Amino acid sequence: MVEGIGHQWAGVILAAGHGVRMKSRIPKVLHQVCGKELIRYPVELLRQLGVGTVVVVVSPDNGTRIRETLGDAVEYATQPEMKGTGDALTWALKQLNGRAEQLLVLNGDVPLLTLDSVRLLCQRHLEKAAALSLLTAQTAAGQDLGRVIRDNQGRIVDIVEAGDRMGPPDHETPGHQAPDHQRAEVNVGVYCFSSGFLAANLKRIEPNSQGEKYLTSLAALGAESGEPISSETCGDPDESMGVNNRLQLSQVEAIQRRRILERWMLAGVTIQDPASVYIGGDVTVGQDSIILANTALRGHTSIGEDCQIGPNSVIEDSAVGDGCRITASMLEEATVEAGVEIGPFSHLRPGAYLESGVHLGNYVEIKNSRLSTGAVCGHFSYLGDATIGAGVNIGAGTVTCNYDGRDKLPTVIEAGAFIGCDTMLVAPVTVGANAATGAGAVVTKDIPAARLAVGMPARIVGRNRIPHQAP
Repeated sequence: MVEGIGHQWAGVILAAGHGVRMKSRIPKVLHQVCGKELIRYPVELLRQLGVGTVVVVVSPDNGTRIRETLGDAVEYATQPEMKGTGDALTWALKQLNGRAEQLLVLNGDVPLLTLDSVRLLCQRHLEKAAALSLLTAQTAAGQDLGRVIRDNQGRIVDIVEAGDRMGPPDHETPGHQAPDHQRAEVNVGVYCFSSGFLAANLKRIEPNSQGEKYLTSLAALGAESGEPISSETCGDPDESMGVNNRLQLSQVEAIQRRRILERWMLAGVTIQDPASVYIGGDVTVGQDSIILANTALRGHTSIGEDCQIGPNSVIEDSAVGDGCRITASMLEEATVEAGVEIGPFSHLRPGAYLESGVHLGNYVEIKNSRLSTGAVCGHFSYLGDATIGAGVNIGAGTVTCNYDGRDKLPTVIEAGAFIGCDTMLVAPVTVGANAATGAGAVVTKDIPAARLAVGMPARIVGRNRIPHQAP
């Protein structure tokens, strides 16, 4: 939290734009960067700053979908017509209805902003008792951004929007970046305002030839009135990068992906080949884990300590405990406790739960099933809607026949059972503790504890089975 601001502040996120250059039926701010919608980045940043009240300005076209994404975590203001950012802020103020002394305003399409830069801007805004403070960047790649104009004393007197410039600056030609020493100061689109200044000046903004009111016009209005205007410069020019088309989306994705990988490597995670590894923004990875090449960790995934993941693994919305090894396999909405081995070429589907010490070999598919401690399934098997007891051995080619054409039905294999190769378990069925099936058995009826069933359909043979004892 920014020290000392607390209840004084409200946050406003401008997200009503149509984003026509994205050429998409999806609202621009709902396109994703590193597995997270663009709109989530400013929302999370404001929460990290301790801003309690957040208003997202939406349009009638995109409002429903943005509300579905963010839910009740924020408030909403609808801008009925696209009349510019100045008009959008007017609707946000109506929603706030005087509840904040200071406003922190961000665009919804600038996901690379850092907490440190915005925190410093807020601190300086309060220290200088400024009416308006803005975040700027020194960059040669800001053709889409407004230029900050200063007078001979270095005071901000105007911001000229990219669409209103007669052409690129003298030191730039289209498609080329200027040298570092010729970089221009651009407006990043992050503002601090005193509510009093906004109340007095928003209505003074004159619309442009398209009937739009620019929020940036407040810089010139403030300068004309002698209001104190402050600015801070981003530590990294990349923070200024916004998203207006798919090319910029990919460029921002690459930067954010690099940041994420660097953060985890500096936190004690080994990433063998960063160029081929993808880690999403909501993923966590424990110390001394190793992520091998061609591996993707997506969604709300957590990886414990001392794991080896990959190569060629995809893990999505899953939890993996300490000391696991997952090779060339895919996990979706699965839970894996400590010390589990999986793969190569296995697939855990939603609802799969592996307790500690479970071993899955190659070409094993698990769906909505729980394997208890020490269970083993080494080869070519499908276990769906099953409960597998501790120490069970599943032979190669075992299939739980869990679907009768209408319902999904359960299979229970109790602790210590031994399932022979190519066993078909026709659900609903239970295999008792320490029971066994012969190779090729088709089990259609329950098998009592410690008995052996063989054949098709399987029948009970012999006396009670004596479980095999490992040497």
